[in-house]
Amino acid sequence: MPASTPEASPVAILYQAVPPPEIDGIRKPMKPGGYSDSGADIGHALRTAGVSLITPRAEPDPAQAMDWVFPDTAEGIAEALRRGARVLWANTVLFAGHPLEAVVGQGVRVVGQHPARVDRYDDKWITQQELREAGCPVPASTLIGMTEESGALAVGSLSEARLEERGLRFPLVIKPVRGRGSEGVGVVRSLAELERSAAGLLAARDPVLGILRYGQRLILERFLPGTEVTLTVMPPGSYLIEGTERTFASHWVLPAIRRFNHHDGIAPYSGVVAVVANSALLSEREQGEPAMQRLMAWCAQAASRVQALAPIRIDCRSAEDGEFLLFDLNMKPNMTGPGRPGREAQDSLCSLAARGVGWSYQELLLNMLRQAWPR
Repeated sequence: MPASTPEASPVAILYQAVPPPEIDGIRKPMKPGGYSDSGADIGHALRTAGVSLITPRAEPDPAQAMDWVFPDTAEGIAEALRRGARVLWANTVLFAGHPLEAVVGQGVRVVGQHPARVDRYDDKWITQQELREAGCPVPASTLIGMTEESGALAVGSLSEARLEERGLRFPLVIKPVRGRGSEGVGVVRSLAELERSAAGLLAARDPVLGILRYGQRLILERFLPGTEVTLTVMPPGSYLIEGTERTFASHWVLPAIRRFNHHDGIAPYSGVVAVVANSALLSEREQGEPAMQRLMAWCAQAASRVQALAPIRIDCRSAEDGEFLLFDLNMKPNMTGPGRPGREAQDSLCSLAARGVGWSYQELLLNMLRQAWPR
């Protein structure tokens, strides 16, 4: 294999040590451990597959996540490069001005998204508006806050009639503009419940930083009562599928995963309930149904709109008429997987989807590595 290919170049895994900036009064919550757990899963799987992996410790302990990953600080990135890494796996939350930007293109390739695009599309309100403009079906929604400013409706001024003008009827979903997983997401069934939930979210503070946890605006959107599925969309490129190399000129979609066992209408965060306990690959018959085929095309279109350079995950639900709508787009989906001791049940939604094309967790990662950019 030529030394210039990403699969042959030494790889280092980055975890989140740099807090994302405050944007419009909102700072996306950090995950405890900064995704070091999934970073170690990735590293362990790649090394097992024979990929040249650069690690902080020469002989990393499979049970110690920090043995496998470098912090995404300028110093951590410099250390990984000093040790010989030429591909940086950005298993972290990126943003415009992230230290990674300083080294991209200088003989260094990246597995992950473009920082500025993550910055933009981590804003769920902006993303929803762009997907709507791109022709993708998304739920009716509005911004709310304690005061009527920055395009948000004041919670205290809401009435059922005012909500109906925007296509909204109870029950409704309330969620942060910049969130992580299902944190802060809930279903409200009355004006009184909406006011209580909004007041609690808008008053919440980050226990470490002391700033508002969810900012000063929230999204209120239509609740979809039907089946929930999540789709992983891969970027254009060359892939190995069941021993055959296939080239995709545009974004393409892995088979869908059905979500079930919701808590009060919301799929629980994977850190609380393992996805293998509430998620399953759709059957071939279900994948071939017209509504699902339309949804897959819309998800590929959405990934193209946000110019995804690595896998993204799109969460969707069906409405009363059986048609699916896209309600959340995740630029940095969870990428945990089995392999390390005690991690047998740590499949992610993306790794479950990969099985639909015959990929193991390891094969999914190797195909992601083939798409490292710039090419």
